[in-house]
Amino acid sequence: MTQLRIIFLGTGGSWPTVKRNVSSIAVKRGSEILLFDCGEGTQRQFQQSNLSYMQISKIFITHFHGDHFLGIPGLIQTMQLNDRDEPLHIYGPEGIAELTDQLLTLGYFRPSYRIIAHEINDGQEIKFDDYSISALKVNHKIPTLAYRLKELQRPGRFNKSKALKLGIPEGPLFSKLQKGHTITLSNGAKITPDMILGPSRKGRKIVISGDTKPCDQIIAFSEDADILIHEATFDSRLQDIAKEYGHTTASQAAEIAKKARVEKLFLVHISPRYLDFHVLEDEARCVFPYSYVPKDFQEVEVKLKK
Repeated sequence: MTQLRIIFLGTGGSWPTVKRNVSSIAVKRGSEILLFDCGEGTQRQFQQSNLSYMQISKIFITHFHGDHFLGIPGLIQTMQLNDRDEPLHIYGPEGIAELTDQLLTLGYFRPSYRIIAHEINDGQEIKFDDYSISALKVNHKIPTLAYRLKELQRPGRFNKSKALKLGIPEGPLFSKLQKGHTITLSNGAKITPDMILGPSRKGRKIVISGDTKPCDQIIAFSEDADILIHEATFDSRLQDIAKEYGHTTASQAAEIAKKARVEKLFLVHISPRYLDFHVLEDEARCVFPYSYVPKDFQEVEVKLKK
C-alpha cells in the first residue's frame, strides 16, 4: 500500500506572518513528493518539517502571484548545493516556461541538473505511473489553475479460498493474479484475474483550488474527493472585498465542499489579518461540519478505502 500524506508547509496568503508562511503544500506519495505552489521561504519550511526537499520530483504552480512562486529560486539552488542530480519538473499555466527561465538566470547561479518546465492547459490531464494530475481554470484576477491528484483504480480484493479451490498454489501465482496477470496452471487451465479478484476499488483523490472566487466548475472537479484544499482568504463579513480581489470566503468554500460531497475540507490562503483562525473554521463548519483550518506543518494522512 502506497502511503499518501499531505503536509501543509504554508497556509497563509499575501505575505508571511509569524505563524503562517505563504502558499505551499506538499503531497508525499510513497518516496515521491509533489509540491503545489512554492511561496517565499518554502525551502526553510522543508527544513523545519519531516520532509526532504531532495525528494521533490514535480512542482505545480497555480498562478504567478509572488506568494505562490517566489520560493522556487532558493529551493532549486539549495538542492544543487546538496548535490542534486535528478531532473526537476515544474508545471504551471501558460508562461511557466518563460518564468522558469527568468528564475533560473537570476544573478550568477546556473543549475547543474535538468529543470524542465511544462505548460498545462485547462482540462488537461497528465498521466503518470499509477496516478494522474488534472488542471482546471478557476476564477482569479490572473490566469490560475486548480489541480487534482487522482490515483488509478485499485484491483479488487483477492479471494484466497476461491483461488485454492481452483487449484492455484499459494506463492508467486497469487501475486501475479493480484497484479492483473493471467496465469496458466500445470494442467493447462488458464486463470484470469477477474475469476479471483473482486470489483475494482477507487483510488484516492485530492483537489487543490488555487486562488479563486467561488466557481461552479470546481464542484464537479472536486466531486467525491477525499480531500478538498480550498482557499478561504476572508470570512463572510468581507465578502465584497473577497469578490473584488478574486477570493473565496470560508462559508463559500464550505458550500463548494458540501455540493461536491467531499470527505474533508481544508481552508488555506488565510489572510494575515486573522490572528484567530477559528473565525474561519467556525463559519465553514456551520455549512460543512468536516471543515478545518490547518496550521503550518500539520500533516494529514489520506487512507485507502477498504
